Amino acid sequence: MIDLCDVLLRVGERPLLTGVDARIDTGEFVALLGPNGAGKTTLLRAIAGLHRVGTGTILLGGGALTQLSPLERARRVAFVTGDELLLDALSVRDVVAIGRFPHHRWWEWQTRGSDTIAVTRALEAVGMEGFAERLFSTLSSGEQQRVWIALGLAQQTPILLLDEPTSHLDVRISHEILALLRALSRSGKTVVCALHDLNEAAAYADRIGLLGNGTLLALGEPDALLAGPLLEGVYGITMESIRLSDGRIRVFARPACEATDDPAEPTERRNPAPNA
Repeated sequence: MIDLCDVLLRVGERPLLTGVDARIDTGEFVALLGPNGAGKTTLLRAIAGLHRVGTGTILLGGGALTQLSPLERARRVAFVTGDELLLDALSVRDVVAIGRFPHHRWWEWQTRGSDTIAVTRALEAVGMEGFAERLFSTLSSGEQQRVWIALGLAQQTPILLLDEPTSHLDVRISHEILALLRALSRSGKTVVCALHDLNEAAAYADRIGLLGNGTLLALGEPDALLAGPLLEGVYGITMESIRLSDGRIRVFARPACEATDDPAEPTERRNPAPNA
């Protein structure tokens, strides 16, 4: 599990997130929501041990993150983002194979059978097995995003962190990736990802963490959080929620041209989720 205990995160000298308290259980799928600049990526990086915690503590499985070596962290946490490495000269298979580095000593570079199996299964999971020998640079942005996710899967860690895993993906592929992440959580992997689409989070996440006003405002079940007025305050726009025939909530932002001084009441409201 992941425990965040009164965590403060800074960007330079400026506090970005303060007083963050949360527990994410083993096998849970949590989506982080919030406007641009709210701190979603920074929080993920902190959990991965890539952003220094100002004060407070992050625990992984009950042990302090700061007590883990870089290799130990890499064997526990995979952080998927497509912004940090320039890999245009590598094949897709070689990019995904980077996820196997934590399973080797620094002097061991020979590929093992277990590496080949892990890479192949990761490519199959994201539907990219037919692209294995293509150069990474020849892929579309959406295809590259799926390769980054495969890299994280090949790392075979109990915790998987993803920064906007559905960016650049079309609707069908986005839902396939989210369904895959949900299935991984059901098999015991802890999944935490930053998303922008409220309804993707509602459809697939067990709980939603809502960031705003410099902190984690709430961590709760999608229906309770998305149907409450807290969401409107964070995003600064009128929201309307509807309940589908299957009982799930969907949320829509009301266009500014339709806003009035006395907007129509959403189809259904609930109290906001309790603070994390």
